[in-house]
Parts: sequence; structure tokens; C-alpha cells
Amino acid sequence: MKSISLVTLFLTITAFTATSFSQTRQTIDFKSDWKFHKGDVENANETNFDDAQWQSVSVPHDWAIYGPFDKEVDKQTVKIVQNNEKVATEKTGRTGALPFIGVGWYRKTFTLDVLTSNKKVLLAFDGAMSNSKVYVNGELVGGWPFGYNYFYFDITDYIKKDEQNTLAVRLENYPFSSRWYPGAGLYRKVQLIVKDATSFQHWGHFITTPYISDDLAKVTIQSKVNGENVRIETIIKDAKGNQVATSKTDARFGDELEQNIPVKKPNLWSPENPYLYTAELNLFEGDELKDSETIRFGIRKIEYSREKGFLLNDVPTKFKGVCLHHDLGPIGTAINKSALRRQLTILKDLGCNAIRSSHNMPSIEQLELCDEMGFLFLAESFDEWKKPKIKNGYNLYFDEWAEKDVVNLVHATRNHPCIVMWSSGNEVPDQWGSDGVKRAKWLQDIFHREDPTRPVTVGMDQVKAVMESGFGAIMDIPGLNYRVHLYDEAYKRFPQGFILGSETASTVSSRGVYKFPVVKGPDKKYDDYQSSSYDLEYCNWSNIPEDDFVLQDDKDWVLGEFVWTGFDYLGEPTPYDNYWPSRSSYFGICDLAGLPKDRYYLYRSRWNTNETTLHILPHWNWEGREGEITPVFVYTSYKSAELFVNGKSQGVRTKNDSTKLDRYRLMWMDVKYEPGTLKVVAFDDNGKIAEEKEIKTAGKPYQLVLDADKKVLAANGEDLSYVTVSVVDKDGIPCPLAQNQLKFKVSGDASYRAACNGDATSLEMFHQPTMKLFNGKLVVLVQSGGNKAGSAKLTVSGKGLKSASTQIEIK
Repeated sequence: MKSISLVTLFLTITAFTATSFSQTRQTIDFKSDWKFHKGDVENANETNFDDAQWQSVSVPHDWAIYGPFDKEVDKQTVKIVQNNEKVATEKTGRTGALPFIGVGWYRKTFTLDVLTSNKKVLLAFDGAMSNSKVYVNGELVGGWPFGYNYFYFDITDYIKKDEQNTLAVRLENYPFSSRWYPGAGLYRKVQLIVKDATSFQHWGHFITTPYISDDLAKVTIQSKVNGENVRIETIIKDAKGNQVATSKTDARFGDELEQNIPVKKPNLWSPENPYLYTAELNLFEGDELKDSETIRFGIRKIEYSREKGFLLNDVPTKFKGVCLHHDLGPIGTAINKSALRRQLTILKDLGCNAIRSSHNMPSIEQLELCDEMGFLFLAESFDEWKKPKIKNGYNLYFDEWAEKDVVNLVHATRNHPCIVMWSSGNEVPDQWGSDGVKRAKWLQDIFHREDPTRPVTVGMDQVKAVMESGFGAIMDIPGLNYRVHLYDEAYKRFPQGFILGSETASTVSSRGVYKFPVVKGPDKKYDDYQSSSYDLEYCNWSNIPEDDFVLQDDKDWVLGEFVWTGFDYLGEPTPYDNYWPSRSSYFGICDLAGLPKDRYYLYRSRWNTNETTLHILPHWNWEGREGEITPVFVYTSYKSAELFVNGKSQGVRTKNDSTKLDRYRLMWMDVKYEPGTLKVVAFDDNGKIAEEKEIKTAGKPYQLVLDADKKVLAANGEDLSYVTVSVVDKDGIPCPLAQNQLKFKVSGDASYRAACNGDATSLEMFHQPTMKLFNGKLVVLVQSGGNKAGSAKLTVSGKGLKSASTQIEIK
């Protein structure tokens, strides 16, 4: 494959945050008034079942995040082949040590007073974890085993007009069914859609642009419809609401109508300019309006070329990406757009321009935000095909469900401009042998059939095997997970002319933890079950960031990278996955609370080209290490800097090519610790002082300091303020070693939602209003009340500390 040229305009159906009405269609978010019970219950699907004693919950909901953490939950004795393990060992915390296994029931009643004989009713799920069975008025309407997929049912024939209807959903998570914390329950939104029988089909629109220039974009809209003798009228508006194009058509091909609409002087979508248009699509039968949808979209062109790599709107672009699991730390897997927005805001400051949904299908909310905020997206489907990694993984469903799952993934999400690539799998054992090659080709063909505009990749870790079998050669985009030492050979062996770092680095670190002596190496373990933030520790199958930096910078044929991972996640606590307590990952550039680790600034110094970076590590509180060697690293966008300890120069360091580390870090390896002030002075390219930064030795913890990321919340019962809590001494100097137990109280028109300190070994539950600081910091989540304006106050206190509070407005 010499070049893939893809020119596409994409749509995103607007998310409804409340019941949405139009003349023709009603979309109802089933958020509130659910009843939930953990455990199997006979006849819980029946309409006359008494659920009065069940828990009242709102959806999205993750029943397992409330814990408690338990070593015995999903304890596995397993040999992880992907980690080069030769013998099986006991793994605790691999799936987060949270009680996600078992059956959960959800029930909800509702009445429809708009139902007539010509109406159609759809029940749509964005995801349900997992093995769902859906009942309406006591009758089974269908089920879907894969917990990450979107699915819907036509329930028109099951609904009673002007009477109470009962919806019941049974979910079951099996043991040994995941390699990370999958969550449990109706963790994504559920919607009821009432529309005319003559209407647009669900996920029925697909829009491409076969031509884009500075002056014109040709917009082709293909819409599948139910009904005869219909026409579509479309209005396209720009981001300010100005009408820029219109179209009408009744030209029909089977159940599809097609429009070709010229948009003059198109404003192209990109990470730097995430410009979104709006399309108003109206379906008429004669003069009667039958259906309408309001849709956002972006116009952009993508191309993968042997000569130029990945081009976005004809501009060569490297992927500066991160992998993200779907959990949101202390609130689990329950989708919350405010939490997702915070993640992406942090990544935007990092200079990140791309996300890989690992290893699962993304939420619609995440894609909407990536469209709005400007992130390229690699949408992944499966972690497993026919050959198992784990006993009860996707291998149980592959033969019957893989095609259905891919079709739903593509149809539900293909109109998002952010998506520039599909992934059909990650490190699947099927990489070995001819059967795996056939499965890879089969899946790739399904993606191409459903969406001929985007290429397909697989995250491959068995690089020698895929070079021999032809597995890697047939992929549109050969994705390599780690194996940096094989990049050159793979480039020579694969015909595509480029390689993607589909998963890179897997460096491990714990925020604010530093180990001595400072030595680079794999699989290092310590008695406190933490990893050093000197960013030199990794797994035997992975590497430090610089190994990938060199490939990105020196090899034009490397398309870019997706770092494992942007944020720590629940489960997979490598290198402590057979040690307890340890229940979440160490791979993140940010910790589980979303607080940046030192490594954040190493990536930022390369990726964020619009702002400068100057960061010093470690902290400077080392009582007992006086006079001992305590290396100092500086992560900076500047080429050179001078370090001072209490005003005494430690010399100037300049980035150079002598080693990979020297190329990207400034390092003073022979600094001896003495209390006081550590200061770095950075120089510009002309040798002039450009920026300074210092850290000081702190005294005893004295008072708390609160810093809210948002001071104003929407009164929707969902918006979140993330309040960073830190400790300073009497002079206001941060105390990097503080481990005080704190208490939280929220009063007014908001509530306490959760807290997280980023400590992978902590067994404190997130929803309890108390938690211990981890290395001087933690984060408290305050959630707005529902539909009521006002104000709220968070107060944080701790023994021996001066308490602090912050005011939050609710509007």
C-alpha cells in the first residue's frame, strides 16, 4: 500500500443532556429513577416485581467502584505471555480488586403518552457491562454480550400506550473476563427514542467529502431511511449559526438517499482549529415533516503516504498521543463529561494531540469532546479475538459477535471528525499462524466495507511472528507495541512504508517518590510497592520515553506514538501485580487523581511547542541524606540551564547527542543534598537568561491549601469541580512528604462525590469523606446539585493542620 488518501467530512449527533423534543422526534435520557440490586433475583424482569427495597440510582452507574478493595476479588494464577512471563504466578489487583464480578439488576418504569400507531420506539444503550439481557414489560427483547459496545432494540411492539411500562436489565460480569478494571453496570447512557415510522434509520447518516480545496468542499451525505416517497432537505450552518449551504433530494438507491452539497471556503477541522459545522436534516413525506436531526460535523482531509507519513489537511503531522483506559479513577467507569473534559484539558496542556481508546470502544461523550477540543483519535475494538488471553474474555463471543460489534462501532462513531484510524485488536494471540492472518484480513475487510475512508491497524507485540506470517504486511497501518529494537527491521520487511508506535514506553513511576541510587533498569521493586519518579524504571518488555523520542525525531517513516498511558487506571499494577496491596497502574503520565507526575513535564517539553516548560526534580526534603549524592534532573524546552544549591553553582548542562538521556534531559548526577533552595536558571538560544524556577526545603506541615479547577458548576447534578488539596508549612512552602489523614465536608447546593490521592497501594474507598494525603497532595471531587442554582462550600480539615475551604457557585 503506497498511499491511502482519505477525504471525509464527519458528523456527530448532538448529545441530549435532557429530554429533547422536536416536531417529529422525542429523545429521552433515562438518567434518574432507576432501581438497582446487586445479585441475581428470580422474576426481577416481571412488571409486578416489588423493587421498593432496591437501591435508587442514576445512570450512568458503576456498582463496583464503591468497593471495598479485596485481595480475593478475581485473584488469578496466570502466565502473562505479553509480559514475557515463563511461569504462572498469583496475580492480585489485576482487575482493580473491586467487586465487579456477578449479576446486577436495573429496573425503571416510564409512561409514553405520545405513542400512536405510526410511531416507532427505540431503546438505545451506549454500553452495558456486561452480558446484558433487556426486558420490557416482562418480555425479553434482546441482549448484547460485549460490555463496551453500543446497541439498540426496536421495542415498539412491547410498549403500552398511556400505561406504566417496566424496563428491566440484567447484567453479569464473569470472573477471569478482563485484564484491567472493567467496571460494572449501566455505565454509559441509556436513551429512549420515539419517532415516526417514516424516519431516519438509527446511525443512518454517513458523510464524506470527495473533494476539498481552499475554495470548496464537496459534501456527500448518505442517509438511510425507513419509508417510501420521501425527500431530505438539509441546511448547513457554520460555527456562528450562519447558513452556508442548502440541499434537497429525493434521489433514492434502495433505502438510501444521497446529497452532494458544496460548502464554500471551508474551515477545516484540526487539533489546532477544531472547527465544527452544524447540519439540520429534515425528512419529508409529501409536505409533511416526518423526522429531523441536528448534527455537528467537521470538514477535514486525511492521508497516509509512504513519502510523507500521516497528513492532516495536507500538513505532515506526527501523532503525539496517549492510550487511555475507560475508567475515570475515583468515579470508576460511569461516564461523566465533566471528568472527561478535565482529562482532555490536562492533555491539551501537555501538548498531546491524539488519543487511543485502549483496549475498548470509546464513549460517545469522549468522541464529542475530542471533536470539540481537537484530538485525533484511534478507535479500538478488541483486546482479544478467537485465541484467549483470559478464560472468559472476548474469545467466548468472537465467532458469533465480532462482525456485529465492528458494524456497531463503525456506524455509531464513523461521523466524528476526530477519528482518523480504526484498530481491530491489541496484542491478540492470533498474531501467530495462518488462522490469525485470515482473521486480521476478515476484520479489516469489515471495517473497509462499513467505512472505506479510514485505515485499520492492530497493536502488534509479537513483531518477529507477524513479520514471518504476513500478519503485519496485510495491515493498512502496522502498529508496533514497544519492540523499539525491531523498528528498523520491521520497516524493511513491511511493504507499507511506515510504522505507527501504537503503544509505547510503559515507563513506571509513583508521583513524588524517588529512589536511590538513581539507576536505569527494568522490573525494579521496592518494599513500599512504589516506583521511582526519576523516570528510569520500566518493564522487561518496555522502555523509557527517550527510546521512542529518538524514533519519532529521527525516522520520518515513524508516524508517531501512543504512550502507555496518559493517566493511571484501575487494575494491572505492574510491576507489583503479584504483590498486595497494589490495585492500580504505575504507567500514567498523570496519576489516578489526574495529578501530573514528573514525567508529564518530560513529554510536555517536547510536545507543547506553544509554551515553555521548566521543571525540577526531585523535591528537596531529604532529612537524613545530608551530604549524600542526590541527582537533580530538569525537564525543559530550553536547551541549557544552570543549577544552584543555596546559591552555589552546580554547573551548566546543555542538551547533546552523547546519550539518549542527554538529548532530552538536563542532569546533574553528582549533586550533594543540603537543605535550602534548589534553583535552576534556563537560557535561550542566545545564551541569555530566559526563565528561572526554584524549590525549597519545607518545614513541618502547617496548613491546607485548596485549588479548584472550576469555581462555577452547572446546576445539572453531574458537573464536577476537581479541588486539589495540598499542604504547606508556615511560610507557604509545599510539604512534599505530608501523609496526613484529611476529612471533607460539602455544604450547600452540591455534594461530595469522591477523593483520590494517586497512591496505587491505598485501600481507602473513594466515596468516603476522608482520605490520607499521598506525598503532600490529593484531589476532592465536588458534584453540583440537580436543577438548582445556588452555592456550595468545601471544607477540608486534618489533625494538627489549619483547615481550608473554597466556595463554588452553582448556576
